[in-house]
Amino acid sequence: MTELTNPPAQLLVDGKLTPASDGATYPILNPATGREIGVAPDATAADVEAAIAAARRAFDETDWSTNVELRVRCLRQLHAALVDNADAMRALTTAEVGAPAFLVNGPQYDVPVETLRWTVDLAEGYAWETDLGVAEPMGIPTRRTVRREAVGVVAAITPWNFPNQINLAKVGPALAAGNTVVLKPAPDTPWLACELGRLVAEHTDIPAGVFNVVTPRSNDVASVLATDPRIDLVSFTGSTDTGRAIMAAAAPTLKKVFLELGGKSAAIVLDDADLGAAVGTAAFSVSIHAGQGCALTTRLLVPRERYDEAVAIAAATMESIGAHDPADPGTICGPVISQVQRDRVKAYLDLAVEEGATIATGGGIAEQVGDLAGGYWIQPTVIAGLDNSSRLAQEEIFGPVLVVIPHDGDDDAVRLANESAYGLSGSVDSGSLERAKAVAARVRTGTLAVNGGVWFAADAPFGGYKQSGIGREMGVAGFEEYLETKLVAEPA
Repeated sequence: MTELTNPPAQLLVDGKLTPASDGATYPILNPATGREIGVAPDATAADVEAAIAAARRAFDETDWSTNVELRVRCLRQLHAALVDNADAMRALTTAEVGAPAFLVNGPQYDVPVETLRWTVDLAEGYAWETDLGVAEPMGIPTRRTVRREAVGVVAAITPWNFPNQINLAKVGPALAAGNTVVLKPAPDTPWLACELGRLVAEHTDIPAGVFNVVTPRSNDVASVLATDPRIDLVSFTGSTDTGRAIMAAAAPTLKKVFLELGGKSAAIVLDDADLGAAVGTAAFSVSIHAGQGCALTTRLLVPRERYDEAVAIAAATMESIGAHDPADPGTICGPVISQVQRDRVKAYLDLAVEEGATIATGGGIAEQVGDLAGGYWIQPTVIAGLDNSSRLAQEEIFGPVLVVIPHDGDDDAVRLANESAYGLSGSVDSGSLERAKAVAARVRTGTLAVNGGVWFAADAPFGGYKQSGIGREMGVAGFEEYLETKLVAEPA
């Protein structure tokens, strides 16, 4: 595997690429080797303050929020820069995130770049005003117009698992809608955000202060993004616990929040489904990117009478996948992001044994994968013998771990699927499409795949029920999260 040297990672504050104000940096580690591959600027409280001030000034004092033509032109420039720099960005994604190459050519980079183009097209043709016609409220003839306007200054706080996708899913709609943005990426993956800032600064006409990137390592430094009254909306993707904290911090200023949080989604396999195909697909999906996806179906609900068969199929599938170098084009499961995450997943695997589980395959740390030693490897794992109330079945693990649980028919499967604090995604497989759709209609979750359907697309809203979040990302609904609604009434 070829490792990159450190790119010129810099903050973007008020249109200027700059190191942290005190010159401090922190190391970036390659997940596949555990070795340092460079450093990122450790933004200070003063840097974050300057970014917020710049974003506020740009919103209040420039025409960015009202000039749709300017926004469209600038964001098309950004799209072109992302396409022109795709090879370097893909390589950086594999090095920094540990994302397998096949994902980088899809949802880790190429798909979000094209989603940005879809978003710009949407903004260009969006109905910013709607005429409600004339009415006579209280006997006064009045023409009513609904206007859609930018919220203001957006703090976009993004995680490490799919950084390009989530950075662009927030930044694209926020900017296209007329907002100004302060982007704060996870400290595990700051380079990609810094590179996005560099492309904005060097290849677009986006005015100074409209888009800012800060990369503090400390959550204490970043916490002002949720409390500062100059921030109008916090858009956060990450853990449910952190989402709760952000919502509480935002409450005193009553700023809007968008929260895309955790998941413990269920793959329901009914008794008339093709068991091999449905179970194999579930095991494959949980292995993708080492299980580091909030919407993955990490609970597999199968008919009790075919439970042992399903466990065997899942185990055989995961054994055939294994964990491999993410730079290899054939890799499905690479490393997890960090030693902290590896140890967290391993603690859950140890807990499974304590809870009486059977480890059908996997269950441990891989000290070396091929020629790669020192990385953060978890063997793809299938867990059997636990019920739906176990911690392994209820808590988000964020690793390549599939828990197989028996059900006793459609009603029981729905009950088990809904017996969760989360409601982000899920799937239903049946030999009857109508039966699968009937079950899907009863599952309380934001996205559902029925008989292999794919819900992820630029025009498809994504988000969850219950403790999986508030609001929707992507699609028209995701774009409108970044808008306010104003009603203007005038004499008719």
